[in-house]
Amino acid sequence: MGARTVLISGLGIAGPTLAYWLRRHGFEPTLVERAPAPREGGYIIDFWGVGLDVAEKMGVMPALLRDAYDLKQLRFVDRHGAQICAVDAGSFKAIMGERYLSVLRSGLARILFDTVRDNIECRFSDSISGLDQDRDGVTVTFERGDTRRYDLVVGADGLHSVVRNLAFGPEAQFEAYYGYHVASFGIDDYPIRDEGAFVSHTVPRKQIARYALRDNRTAAFLIFRQAERLALAPHDVVAQKQVLRAMFRGEGWECAQLLERMDAASDFYFDVVSQIRMPTWSAGRVALVGDAGFCPSLLSGQGSAIAMAGAYVLAGELKAAAGDHVAAFAGYEARFRSFVAGKQRTAERFAGSFVPATRLGVWVRNQVSRMMFLPAVTRWFGKRFLVDPLALPSYDDS
Repeated sequence: MGARTVLISGLGIAGPTLAYWLRRHGFEPTLVERAPAPREGGYIIDFWGVGLDVAEKMGVMPALLRDAYDLKQLRFVDRHGAQICAVDAGSFKAIMGERYLSVLRSGLARILFDTVRDNIECRFSDSISGLDQDRDGVTVTFERGDTRRYDLVVGADGLHSVVRNLAFGPEAQFEAYYGYHVASFGIDDYPIRDEGAFVSHTVPRKQIARYALRDNRTAAFLIFRQAERLALAPHDVVAQKQVLRAMFRGEGWECAQLLERMDAASDFYFDVVSQIRMPTWSAGRVALVGDAGFCPSLLSGQGSAIAMAGAYVLAGELKAAAGDHVAAFAGYEARFRSFVAGKQRTAERFAGSFVPATRLGVWVRNQVSRMMFLPAVTRWFGKRFLVDPLALPSYDDS
């Protein structure tokens, strides 16, 4: 008899997507999440391609369209706030229509979780501390101290996956660090709004930006180059904020005002910009999906979309194989690995120019940005990079 019960670790993007499709295909998923509730905050993402295809299949497009932000302009400013250049960020939407959205990552996660919150078991404020596999299933030990038995376990728990560490080994052997650290946080009642604009100030090796959110909130986004990965504990928020203050102190524009508001933020986020590259996404009855298995990094601009597509394919292959995890995991990788590899290569090529290291590089970036939003260039870019070379199979009749 094939697998039926599946424990999914992680309540981000891939986790609830996988839970939705597994339940639809007749499986019994359970979600476990370390946080006490769905997480809020996080940065805004552009959402298109295969992820949007999955969202349409799940019937969540109306909710996404309601939650989407209409970013009309990308504006670069100098240290005094004077405009260097401004480009029309609506050009892509003019080409793609409703197939190119800007949404908060936490908003997307909330909408996805809403599809399953009333239909499956969710264990909040808990995590996995042990996995013991045998030929018939996996005994899972939780941090709360109890144990449960599942047919399969899937790690959808992000770049720093607990499941990957337990079943495959330490993160360092799979991580490719791309030389950046990134931070984001929300601010209440920031006095400058610039509705519909992503306002950015760049100096060599550093970029800070802000954009207006609903309910009189503003989001700050910071990224800086660092040759060596900083030795900071993942949850050492005090040290992370100290790094940001030291890094952006004296850089002009609104750096001081934004950093002054950082301590009051309830949704502070800080992490490295890295990819996860693995020779296989499964080990026995344990599999990985989303950033846990194949994080493309934020440089790809498509991590959430790829996570959703991967979850859709994994669930579909389990259905097609009638719960035979060996066949399903092989089918999952056969259908999806080359697509992921292509996205990771594209992000890797972009890594060196994301935040320029020199003043000349910043100037060149500004000129290229102006060209990017010329109609002819936008059409070429849209066809070249915004149309995913993957047709999702239909599993409803398999």
